[in-house]
Amino acid sequence: MPYKIPAARHRTELEIKRSVFITTADFSETPEAAREFIHTIRAEMPDANHHVYAYRAGYGSSITEGMSDAGEPSGTSAPPTLSVLRGSDIGDIVLVTTRYFGGTKLGTGGLVRAYTEAAQLCLETLPTELKIAKVELIITLHYRFYDALTRLLPSFDAETKDTDFSENVSVLISLPAIHQEALQASVVELTNGTAVIDSY
Repeated sequence: MPYKIPAARHRTELEIKRSVFITTADFSETPEAAREFIHTIRAEMPDANHHVYAYRAGYGSSITEGMSDAGEPSGTSAPPTLSVLRGSDIGDIVLVTTRYFGGTKLGTGGLVRAYTEAAQLCLETLPTELKIAKVELIITLHYRFYDALTRLLPSFDAETKDTDFSENVSVLISLPAIHQEALQASVVELTNGTAVIDSY
């Protein structure tokens, strides 16, 4: 099922009582990628007081979540941030809010509101795109069908990843999972049932 993901790294800034909240969001398919992104932000702004983060790797029932208050009072920053992410219906996302303390304490309620607002502001302007589940197939066929196959692939949004010209032609392709059955039927018809189609 297609779902929304960040299309690019995105950053917004919010000032509340002289504290500056810099929120950066990016695409992250795995917890490892999310942690790497968090490390990058910490290295970019090492003099900040806090780097609060939340991430959602995956989408729907196959999602892994993580978060950290990063030294802020427990429950005042990361849970509100994760709550905003959950409400956005965006998958494969990591969000880090970097805080430079401005000298005025915001209190527990003030921190919850500030981190919620910072996350919301970033997501409101975050460019997104649809992530579509893809499959890879190896199609092995006689040389005489190769040109016809290459003309057929674009109509299924399929792209060629690799081609091996040996006794027959083996073509590794990637395409949206929703087009797999239709493509396979077309290849069988094109080659009079002589092509071999395997999952990669």
